[in-house]
Amino acid sequence: MEPFAERVLEVVERIPPGMVMSYGDIAEYVGEGGPRQVGKVMSTWGGGVPWWRVVHADGTAAGGLLDRAMAHWLEEGTVVRGERVDMRRARWDGATRSADFQQRR
Repeated sequence: MEPFAERVLEVVERIPPGMVMSYGDIAEYVGEGGPRQVGKVMSTWGGGVPWWRVVHADGTAAGGLLDRAMAHWLEEGTVVRGERVDMRRARWDGATRSADFQQRR
């Protein structure tokens, strides 16, 4: 596995339950690539990490994964609006601890 992929997966593993990052957020956080490159990593190696915590910038799940992602989002208490995550309330900045996030909700 290439170093970029390892860094992406490490970030995904750190996203707290109930929170999400977009593909672009992750690329910006690791300082390399873009949303498509992060998406490629997730489609290739993302099955072993909480993949449902990575969404499109508009809060939608990756193609064909809505039902499975929604089950995880509801279980974790992720704020959703219809069939997408409420990015304003559930987006993780990579620094805020989960407890701090829960107090803001």
